[in-house]
Amino acid sequence: MSRIGKQAVTIPSGVTLTQSGQAVTVKGPKGELSFTLPSAVTGKLDGDKFAITPVAEDKTSRSMWGMSRTMIANLIEGVVNGYSKNLELHGVGYRAQMKGKTLVLQLGFSHDVEFETPEGLEIKVAKPTEITVSGIDKQAVGQAAAKIREYRKPEPYKGKGVRYQGEYVRRKEGKKK
Repeated sequence: MSRIGKQAVTIPSGVTLTQSGQAVTVKGPKGELSFTLPSAVTGKLDGDKFAITPVAEDKTSRSMWGMSRTMIANLIEGVVNGYSKNLELHGVGYRAQMKGKTLVLQLGFSHDVEFETPEGLEIKVAKPTEITVSGIDKQAVGQAAAKIREYRKPEPYKGKGVRYQGEYVRRKEGKKK
């Protein structure tokens, strides 16, 4: 039994959840998101609660049960508050700046790295070494932040690279004489 799946998702005021078949659409103050429930589960709207139940008692249905409930909860959280990821640049000469909708990164390469802002997301550069990726879709925010981090992952010897805020980089000792 899924402990997460058993709990019904509470729909806050100001948010409308509509269901047509397996498609669930959530509208809120920040925008609109949709999710298609897998065929292994069914959803039922009951007042201000949305409950998900598995179709059968097999492993696939049980695994999709908790995931589907979490996806619906993430949609509601996204249209109410939104999501954001903060990145930090560590290294001499590493800096970022916005040019229109393009994030330009200087990461120690012979060229600047340009990252186009995906549709529905917003990228801000508060300081030259701090980047904030925000939007209403949790998956899109995380994917964009991971792509930016991928250009120069933190390396273990000097700790240089692009990190998530608060990420700990385990340092290694260099070679000895």
